[in-house]
Amino acid sequence: MDRSVSSHVVVVTEGGAHVWGLVNALGERFGQPTVILERPESKKALLRGRARRQGWPSALGQLATMVLIRTSKLLGLRNQAALAQRTGFDATPPPESAVIRIGSADSGELVEAIDRAGARVVLLAGCRLVRRDTLSRITCPVLNYHAGIAPKYRGMNGGYWALATGDAANFGTTVHLVDAGVDTGPVLHQARGKPAPGDTIATYALTQAAFSRDICVRAVGDALEGRLKPVETGLPSRQWYHPTIWFYLWTGLVRRVW
Repeated sequence: MDRSVSSHVVVVTEGGAHVWGLVNALGERFGQPTVILERPESKKALLRGRARRQGWPSALGQLATMVLIRTSKLLGLRNQAALAQRTGFDATPPPESAVIRIGSADSGELVEAIDRAGARVVLLAGCRLVRRDTLSRITCPVLNYHAGIAPKYRGMNGGYWALATGDAANFGTTVHLVDAGVDTGPVLHQARGKPAPGDTIATYALTQAAFSRDICVRAVGDALEGRLKPVETGLPSRQWYHPTIWFYLWTGLVRRVW
């Protein structure tokens, strides 16, 4: 890796247009971040884990929705272009010289890559859960960008669930400190907005990221300056997963939330 691209800001992710927009916003403020790009978790492993926790019918129903989301994203370049024109959200991927590729974010590989980058702050954005033993080896602040209002909408598809449950006022995002739980760390900043016309579960994350660039920049700046201050939200806590395909279709047809 070309060390000249490092700004001492590291983003750990599986990638995606919404994350690249956040990376570019950080780059405008702090210089090009180092991106640690992990290999996505296999769908087989994910399916087995969900089946153990929730049973095979729910796991298979969620998998069908995940396939639908992935397919819709591949067809969603028009939405991405419209968002860029409307908001200036630049989803251009980072240069290869700024990328370190690893197998898993929950591994010694991650710690080594963070050390190589000379990180002073790490932002997780769309990567697998980093467990306590891995976190304990990282010496700088570790933040997480979450596409939902935590702790009320922890886990997956926070924007979708806010809309699907009639809670549109909490269509938003959170940056929080990372602990060993799923989006349970102390909240630093939150942003709320509205879905764009034509948004669906496949594009909410892009819209959310576009109106959340400022809180990511602010939180990273706070970490670099040693002035992180968690806030109390007073919200209940619940973890959410992908909706099953039958719930997703019912919600779309009945509540017009796609």
